[in-house]
Amino acid sequence: MANTKKIENKAERKQVKRAARKKAAPKAKRTEPRGSNKAKVKKAARALGKR
Repeated sequence: MANTKKIENKAERKQVKRAARKKAAPKAKRTEPRGSNKAKVKKAARALGKR
């Protein structure tokens, strides 16, 4: 992404960023599904514990 820190005008900054995004190489497809590293939560037991 282009460094737009010094550009004060919002519209101009947006234009520069968009141009940089279009010029950048496309991202590779994901090798593993999203959220696969998240900790899995066990389901609560459906017995007297909920009462």
